Amino acid sequence: MKIFKTGLTFLLLFCIMAYPQSKSDSTDFIKERKYIKLELKKEINDSFKPNTYSLSSYDYDPLKTEIDYTVLTGLGVVYLGTGIGVHIYQRNAWWKDNRTGFHFQNDWEYALWSDKIGHFYAATLLVHAFSAGLEAANFQTEDAMIYGTITALAFQYYVEIEDGFGSNWGFSPGDAISNTLGAGYALAQFYFPYLQNFQFKYSYFPSAKMRNGEHKGNIFDDYEGQRHWLSFNMKNLLPDDISNIWPAFLNLAVGMGSKDLDGIGGGRSEIFIALDFNVLELPLHGKVGNFVKNTLNYFHLPMPALRVSPDSAFFVFLF
Repeated sequence: MKIFKTGLTFLLLFCIMAYPQSKSDSTDFIKERKYIKLELKKEINDSFKPNTYSLSSYDYDPLKTEIDYTVLTGLGVVYLGTGIGVHIYQRNAWWKDNRTGFHFQNDWEYALWSDKIGHFYAATLLVHAFSAGLEAANFQTEDAMIYGTITALAFQYYVEIEDGFGSNWGFSPGDAISNTLGAGYALAQFYFPYLQNFQFKYSYFPSAKMRNGEHKGNIFDDYEGQRHWLSFNMKNLLPDDISNIWPAFLNLAVGMGSKDLDGIGGGRSEIFIALDFNVLELPLHGKVGNFVKNTLNYFHLPMPALRVSPDSAFFVFLF
């Protein structure tokens, strides 16, 4: 899954970046700014406790308008350099020797929909990566989300267009729709915080074919080893009398995987119900702490699970 690989690359780069501190202000202005920030936090907390995914959401400042161009330039170099690197890799791996006229090729049920769900998830991951980087450069949260969404979609459509010239692939309307819906969902979570109670996550453990050397690809197209999850923040969703005793760190998740894929549409889908660890409850604070928590929140950690289809099975720890 090419786009997912790119999303992980961006996240690794961002994790090692240094984030500058805001410049000092006059005493009166600082007091006024802190008062406004406290009022904003109170309003948010009174209505909903958000599962924020920006790196500095708890430091949101409506009066901070000065862009840090040093960080922005560094991000531009990272974005451009990573983009060029990904282009060179994909060109040599998929596009170079398989060029043909631009064409469409639909593959809705490829890998029993795991591929389309993966594109949706990868879009949310890329929006997170781009928007977090822009926030590090002091962009307002809303602006960072909008520009991050646009940038993520631009990159994804670039990849799809390049695939459109590949003799073995083609521009996939299904991929394009999944990309758009995923990026749109990430943006909708910002404008409608209630949606943050429903988080898409990913987990991976090498399939038997991968472990036995039978899989000819890599971990990104090892669909039998991948699982996609929709995690529910039960603390926020349950009625108050139950929510009061429900652990804040514990979510429930529904997962989907696939087995026995033959590359031509055959195989079987698996459905799971699992416990899920809400990493947003980790005691990490500040810009880097929030970024780490919100990045980890895109991944399902090994937890007890029950497979409900096609047959039942219990797992003490399921990746």
